[in-house]
Amino acid sequence: MRTVSRRHFLKKSTSLAIGVASLSWSRNLFSAGPDLKFPVLPRHRLSVASYPFRAFIDSPRNWDRDRKKPAMDLKDFACMVVKKFHVHNIEPLGEHFRSTEPAYLQAFREAVQKAKAQVVNIPVSVGASLYDPDAAKRAKGIENSKKWVDIAVALGSPSIRIHIQGVKSTSPDVDRTAASLSEIATYGAEKTVIVNLENDDLLSEDAFFIVKVIEKVNNPYLHALPDFGNSMLSGKEQFNYDAVTAMFKHAYNICHVKDSEIDKGKVFKVDLRRTFAIAKASGYRGYFSMEWEGQGGPYEGTQKLINESLKCLA
Repeated sequence: MRTVSRRHFLKKSTSLAIGVASLSWSRNLFSAGPDLKFPVLPRHRLSVASYPFRAFIDSPRNWDRDRKKPAMDLKDFACMVVKKFHVHNIEPLGEHFRSTEPAYLQAFREAVQKAKAQVVNIPVSVGASLYDPDAAKRAKGIENSKKWVDIAVALGSPSIRIHIQGVKSTSPDVDRTAASLSEIATYGAEKTVIVNLENDDLLSEDAFFIVKVIEKVNNPYLHALPDFGNSMLSGKEQFNYDAVTAMFKHAYNICHVKDSEIDKGKVFKVDLRRTFAIAKASGYRGYFSMEWEGQGGPYEGTQKLINESLKCLA
């Protein structure tokens, strides 16, 4: 029988203790989950997304910029929202950032703080599908997602929303998507950043597909971001409310408010009171981000959404 030296025994015991402590910390982190303190007053629960103002925001990655309209740098968005809408929460789109270099992010954060506002979520695209059959492409999406988690930390945002990009001739795959998001959500948990998924596309981001992925990953840092109207593009009104109901069961800190959607000239109306009632019934306590998508201009449309949302939350 081989004898074990005291030094070797202590070394092995210490390594084992560290391993157990690390595992215990990981389990405690995941079991505890995020613990955000949400406001209670209706207006304080509102946020304004930059997406409806895409024609105005000047950024190299913003392909929807309308050069005929006045330019706005994303750094000035928070100040505009506070002055015009008296709302102090914003949701800046990833494509609207002029840069993701540290100097720009620092200037952006300072501008938001100066406006007495805060970032409550960052919707981002990650340049690859999380269910692509090509492992290298999935890895690219995972790494880009982690970079946005780091950007959220730099800006003090509690969460990001990851777009699940589609793949030509490939059906959405729960297992591959869950495997990718498990790694991303674990990284988010380490940084205390929530990862949200939105019913933004009827195929690659179908609400019920998202729910399956979230339940398979089973990480308290992976949640749903219910959009009031995106699933209405199916042309089936009941499907939209069923989808929103399913999403709110897994929502935590952010959702998108719309009273309508437009597709190929056709307008799909959303019953705001009914949808706010779904959110309330689910026990949702997070933010309601105005993402106007109706007829007219974004300034008037956003103000209308704010007015209606305040009535629904009263």
